[in-house]
Amino acid sequence: MKVTDDIKYIGVNDHEVDLFEGQFEVPLGMAYNSYVIKDEKIAVMDTVDQNFGDEWLQNLKSEIGDAKVDFLVVHHMEPDHSANIAKFAAAYPEAKIVSSLPAFAMMKNFFGTDFADRRVIVKEGDTLALGRHTLAFVGAPLVHWPEVIVSYDTADKVLFSADGFGKFGANDVVDPEGWDCEARRYYFGIVGKFGAQVQALLKKAAGLDIKMICPLHGPVLSTAEEITHAIGQYLTWSSYGVESEGVCLAYTSVYGHTKAAAEKFAEILKAKGCPKVAMADLARDDMYETIEDGFRYGKLVLATTTYNGAVFPKMEEYIRHLMRRQYQNRKVGLIENGTWAPMAAKGMKELLGAMKDITVCETVVTIKGALTDDAVAQMQKLADEILGNCIIKRDGINCSLHETWKFFIKETFRINKTAYTKSSGKYMNFPDFSCMRIHEKFRLITNPVDIHLFTGNAFYRHGNFIPAIILFYKSGKVFIELGSLIAIGMFALIIEPTVKHVCSTSFGHHTLIVAFKIRHGNVFLPDVLRRINQFLHLRGL
Repeated sequence: MKVTDDIKYIGVNDHEVDLFEGQFEVPLGMAYNSYVIKDEKIAVMDTVDQNFGDEWLQNLKSEIGDAKVDFLVVHHMEPDHSANIAKFAAAYPEAKIVSSLPAFAMMKNFFGTDFADRRVIVKEGDTLALGRHTLAFVGAPLVHWPEVIVSYDTADKVLFSADGFGKFGANDVVDPEGWDCEARRYYFGIVGKFGAQVQALLKKAAGLDIKMICPLHGPVLSTAEEITHAIGQYLTWSSYGVESEGVCLAYTSVYGHTKAAAEKFAEILKAKGCPKVAMADLARDDMYETIEDGFRYGKLVLATTTYNGAVFPKMEEYIRHLMRRQYQNRKVGLIENGTWAPMAAKGMKELLGAMKDITVCETVVTIKGALTDDAVAQMQKLADEILGNCIIKRDGINCSLHETWKFFIKETFRINKTAYTKSSGKYMNFPDFSCMRIHEKFRLITNPVDIHLFTGNAFYRHGNFIPAIILFYKSGKVFIELGSLIAIGMFALIIEPTVKHVCSTSFGHHTLIVAFKIRHGNVFLPDVLRRINQFLHLRGL
């Protein structure tokens, strides 16, 4: 399969695997990706799972015929990618093996040799010339093993990203849910613990002109839209940000009473305007789907029974899964059940107490057997508390998040197809951009800062008009940042500014101007604000 004129796909699909890594259900199978770069010198990028060595070598031979291979580049030593290194070495005895120093120590463990007579050790900043193509290596330790490197082909601008940007599913089947769902489950199941390391890699990648991403699992990301979307998702996931507004409601139930309580609470949340309630039975539904939802949404509600004077085992397992993946920056509500001595909430609080920046709601719903009117009243109170920071104040009146988004889109974003050019001093037609006008002030209640949105004018940069959101901060330590833009989703967000200075406004505040593009008809303000929060997090603001 062609990736570019010189880069070919030689990976395999696995439809026999029952549990990937011995734990993840993969109903659509798995892809073990490998690539070959055909140039003056030939480089093979990684091997595949041990069960597919012969098929992989035949794929390679189909692409290069009897030509010799000069290099095998090993980005990651996990056996689903490295198991056939020894078989390759026997088939191509003249080929050099290129990898990081820690990777060769792992080869010694797996194969009894570190290939000392034919190895090429590379580190960040090193390059490997193949002819027209040159591979530039970037260190990616703990994304998600310590030896990992990624490489960037400077000719075709392809990033070989190791396990980064991978997903569950074979490449010869169409995933009906698209890329996000199984990429998200893959990320939080396997990579989620290492958010800081992923952030570090993303900052390095921001300096590269990436036209394609070739991961070791899942499809090649080959369009600007796919790449910017995937990078945007990784920015959210690795910063433990909120991807979607809603509540993850995870429960366990022995005789059905706690299930009934969870279902009732879901009804209450929806009645109060919660845009999404993702409910899961931890004993019966896919545990890793529920882990994924725990990170996806901004709120988590745990409903469980008391068992042996503590937390029901499946609920404890779920909470510990979250803990081991650095679960943080979330509001959590608790519902407990216990006929004579409810203790589940106490146990859950103790487990949650080990996590960073977790706010447990003061209201705890306690049920002693079956659901009662008193318990339903507690649920109403808990629902108000769990949804409380989804309220925006407009003119001093609380509005639901959903109502406010509708107001923003309907009333304050007037698509304006004309823009003013500084160069000509005339108005000109500019159909793909709009000048944003927000006609009244809004205050988004956030922690730790308050955001005010007000009239923003277009800024002229590189021939384009960039609408601006202007944000005021209590600290007064925020900069106007105008610099290089990175496209993320439907707009561009400043992440590596080249110019910055402090400016005081007539309102007496310092301001931060965040520039972004709005495609005609595609304004989605929750996504805009989510990306702004990511930006502030990355900049330490």
